[in-house]
Amino acid sequence: MDLPDANEFVPLKPDVFAVLLVLLDGDAHGYAIMQQAPAQSTGTGQLQAGALYRILKRMLDENLITELERQQVDGAPDKRRRYYRISALGRDVAAAEARRMAELLAFSQTRDLLEKV
Repeated sequence: MDLPDANEFVPLKPDVFAVLLVLLDGDAHGYAIMQQAPAQSTGTGQLQAGALYRILKRMLDENLITELERQQVDGAPDKRRRYYRISALGRDVAAAEARRMAELLAFSQTRDLLEKV
């Protein structure tokens, strides 16, 4: 199956990019994503639960992430937590967004907006 062109998804909203960055480190449930995203992301502040779950739903619909089977707790499925994994397309989209941002940064440096790193 051919994946859609990752460049069709960029630019990403900062919160979507933040979720992808968290999931690059491994599978996570929604609350863990909400806790880790601000530390890794864009300075947009902490994701709120309602907004996060709308973002996750859209990302699932776009095949950027997949939902995993419920984890077992004491021999029964944990009904409270849904776990998510970044998909191959999601990884490609995150890379495309990172390249786009790097190009913008390089261009900004040519205009003396930032010190060259």
